Amino acid sequence: MSARPHLAPGAEEPPALRAFTRALDMLSALTVGLAGIALVVLIAMMGWLVFGRYVLNDTPTWIERAATLAILAIAMPVAAVGVRERFHLSVLGVREALPRAAQRWIAMGCDALMGLFGLGMAIWSWELVGTVANFRIPLLGISQGWTYAPMVVGGALMTLYAIEQVLHDIYRRDAPEKRGVAAAFLE
Repeated sequence: MSARPHLAPGAEEPPALRAFTRALDMLSALTVGLAGIALVVLIAMMGWLVFGRYVLNDTPTWIERAATLAILAIAMPVAAVGVRERFHLSVLGVREALPRAAQRWIAMGCDALMGLFGLGMAIWSWELVGTVANFRIPLLGISQGWTYAPMVVGGALMTLYAIEQVLHDIYRRDAPEKRGVAAAFLE
């Protein structure tokens, strides 16, 4: 599942980086697994909403708000996995038209920027969680902070995954591997 780079002959990753990558492999798999479970729960909630609305003629109003939280809990961490798996939004035409050495530096810069973006998202989302923690979500009775908690998790994961990618970029001696749609055809 991991988008591990291809190292140039003779290049060796440090054991700590290999251990970090294995740990992030497990974290990434756990994230996707939990998102899959949350997706099944979301589908069940929407089924109950439709059943309640059209069969029982008694709409369970709490489901719409809970579904919004479930969508956030699915989307934010999985978007971070996209950074690791390199299926996040990227425009590669300009980079791939440059010389191979320039491609490597641009890829490293993009990975660093993704990490900074994730760090900013985690920090400022944490501030939002603290700001609204004392308010309750109507119909659910839980803290409004749960609305922004998936952004904290997603940002923190994005930062971790971007750090891993930058470290792989540093130890890679050649141009970066293909990313996005082109990467799907490499394996």
